[in-house]
Amino acid sequence: MSGFTPRQIKAQETKSKILEVALDLFSKKGFDQVTVDDIVSVSNTSKGAFYVHFKSKYEVFIEKFKEIDSFYDAFTSSIPNEISYSEKILLLTKTQMIYLRDDLGKDLMRTVYMSNLIPNLPKSLSDTDRTLYKIVHSFVQDGQKIGEFKTEISPQEMTMLITRCMRGTLYDWLIFGSDFDLVEESKKFIRIILGDNLSRNKDY
Repeated sequence: MSGFTPRQIKAQETKSKILEVALDLFSKKGFDQVTVDDIVSVSNTSKGAFYVHFKSKYEVFIEKFKEIDSFYDAFTSSIPNEISYSEKILLLTKTQMIYLRDDLGKDLMRTVYMSNLIPNLPKSLSDTDRTLYKIVHSFVQDGQKIGEFKTEISPQEMTMLITRCMRGTLYDWLIFGSDFDLVEESKKFIRIILGDNLSRNKDY
């Protein structure tokens, strides 16, 4: 961490430790069963240190969740312009599922789903202001403009169908475990939604 003072380095190490411990506790005990006191105790830090970095335990969770949207932004800029919007959606789906499976893993995704079932907490999975929703919506909208997608349903409705399919497939993956092929099942259901608009001769 070149350019940082020893104090700044120590602060970042403390934040990372709190984050790691909190996510582990959320996974093992459930988000609503974990308190700030639990996080502080297991991480061997203090409440003062915790609140320097996070306003609440939910903000700990959101800090990690932000990485997902950053991934979507970075990946979308690398998608070839010349492929169809159907292919872009399918490629996004495939890469998304590989990332969630291999980089974030089941423990974090289980925590994501559990936290979205808790009353009065923001529903990050269904938030239409999220990066993923906006990316899919733009692909659908642009695809309709050039005639690639039918216009019987609105871009919002088609986007909701696609993102709902993504959430549902992830949920099944968490339930069925290693016997469930997250990437292939996701591609299968997205193909159904895209229907005849999907170029099936591409290996995506």
